[in-house]
Amino acid sequence: MTHNVALVGAGAMGGAIGARLLETGQRLAVFDLDAEKVAALVALGATAAPTAADAARDADFVITSLNASHIVERAAFGPDGIADGANAGTVIIDMSSIAPEQTVRLAAMAEARGLDWVDSPLSGGAPKALIGQLTLMMGGADAAVSKAQSLLSHVAHNMTHMGGPGAGQTTKLINQVLCGLGFLAVAEATKLAEDAGVDATKIPQALAGGRADSALLQEYMPRYATRDYRRTGRIDNMVKDLNMVNDLSRQTGTAMPMTALCTEIHRMLTAAGLGGEDQAMGIEFFTGAGGKSTG
Repeated sequence: MTHNVALVGAGAMGGAIGARLLETGQRLAVFDLDAEKVAALVALGATAAPTAADAARDADFVITSLNASHIVERAAFGPDGIADGANAGTVIIDMSSIAPEQTVRLAAMAEARGLDWVDSPLSGGAPKALIGQLTLMMGGADAAVSKAQSLLSHVAHNMTHMGGPGAGQTTKLINQVLCGLGFLAVAEATKLAEDAGVDATKIPQALAGGRADSALLQEYMPRYATRDYRRTGRIDNMVKDLNMVNDLSRQTGTAMPMTALCTEIHRMLTAAGLGGEDQAMGIEFFTGAGGKSTG
């Protein structure tokens, strides 16, 4: 089924989602402050919108893919925002990673305007979006989430409704705990293999199917070992998410010493000027920013 979709935020992640929706035959209006990002999707068949309100006009769904809670709020409810153009009953799907408590507040604001709000943060990154294999963790009312899934099935193969507003964002933070720790564990193991004279590129094959196997091991150990730094995500985005994890853990009284250390290492990488780089640059912590260096 073809839907009218608005996309607000056409960065690396939003752009990949938009490209996939166009590939699957959806009608897409796109708004972003960066004209080049909009132009990339227009070249694939999207329509450029001068404001978020214009993008949302006549849309069945509005997808937001933005970097922070205050940016999502401004895009949705600020001047010329989504709420100014969307019709009653439009489903706003926030695929950003923002704080759960902010999501609860934004969902209430949407309800007051006659709009549905679904938080649907993701895992898998732009490469998985382009082939329709994202993993989505979703929060919101049953009917709204069901509607959202009818569209998001074009970009995802695993969608789980976790509960009411904010439940998807909470689940994403748990995902980021596992990913943040996992990235560093694989990087550290890679450096140990190198220092011990073992070919780290062969370890994923050697461990495949065992208890240590994981998607992170299979994708990132070869990248760490070959210093493949092409960007599919950003270290500073992980810092943002881990900061939210630490805020949530203080609210819940949950002790998270490993996550606290993981956060500090990611902050060190950012302070060293690597915040805009891919997680593959995390190997630099063990080679130049605190670990043994082979020179």
